[in-house]
Amino acid sequence: MNYKLEHACIRVMDLDKSLDFYKKALALEEVRRLDYPNYEFTLVYLSDEDGNFEIELTYNYNTEKAYEMGTGFSHFALKVKDLEKSHEYHKNQNLETTDLKGLPGEKPKYYFITDPDGYKIEIIRE
Repeated sequence: MNYKLEHACIRVMDLDKSLDFYKKALALEEVRRLDYPNYEFTLVYLSDEDGNFEIELTYNYNTEKAYEMGTGFSHFALKVKDLEKSHEYHKNQNLETTDLKGLPGEKPKYYFITDPDGYKIEIIRE
């Protein structure tokens, strides 16, 4: 069998703020939206221009306190051809951005940005 990642789902406190982040930070676009007012939630799916993957933003109406990240989930990762250009772009957008990192003795090959809800996104050199 051959499996392909369909989407990753994250719960967000402020849908508009999260949409703005993912559109600006990662050039993702909304590909579909499902509103369920009777159940008090909205699902928004974002994807890259090639449709390689999707992120599902789940917005539950009237959530009063931030979601707990827990200790099991760490981050999701995306590859980019020009790591340094991407890093500079994220820093210039005033996003929470780590320094370029690498394993001991290796050239830097990744960094992290953080979305409005505290989810970590690793950006890796392709």
